Amino acid sequence: MSPAQGLFITFEGGEGAGKSTAARNLAVLLREAGHEVVLTREPGGTPGAEAVRGLLLGEVPLSAHAQTLLHFAARTDHVEGVIRPALARGAIVLCDRFYDSTMAYQHYGQGVALDYIEALIGLLGITPDLTLLLHVPPEMARARLVARNSGSDRYEAMGEGFFARVEAGFFDMAARAPKRFVAVDSSAAPALVAARLRAVIAERFGR
Repeated sequence: MSPAQGLFITFEGGEGAGKSTAARNLAVLLREAGHEVVLTREPGGTPGAEAVRGLLLGEVPLSAHAQTLLHFAARTDHVEGVIRPALARGAIVLCDRFYDSTMAYQHYGQGVALDYIEALIGLLGITPDLTLLLHVPPEMARARLVARNSGSDRYEAMGEGFFARVEAGFFDMAARAPKRFVAVDSSAAPALVAARLRAVIAERFGR
């Protein structure tokens, strides 16, 4: 991809996989190399999408289909307000979660129909250039969530069976799109994980 077109990289994985930390540390390395980096997250990234995030992660009862539509409403605002403009000026966009999370949580985890979510993805009209799938052993993920001590949100409060389905879903998607996904063991020290991710980008895009 031409640098003038920007680069869209997403971070995926289950709870406690270290996505946010890895994204922040990778942003530092890329900025040190002279790249403009936009570090963002989902649900969120714009004032409107952050407001929807509060609803999605809160305690108001919502059906799985309602959650799906809210995720894509927030995502549409995020893409239009942040991601596309950044890519147009040649920036590297690092996004903590994107539509693969909706597929993992709402389709694999909660049973929303595959074609329902795929139709919404098609309407969105954007695909990540690279998706970094971070994963750690379940016991490490649990320990990280306890250490985070931020209280459980709608999804963190769901049971082990749900998270097993989500984890399997991520790896199923990676197997179906091997050119886009790169699975990375994120159980190492944060600096080592960031260095590995930096090497992936250099190898894949020469940047």
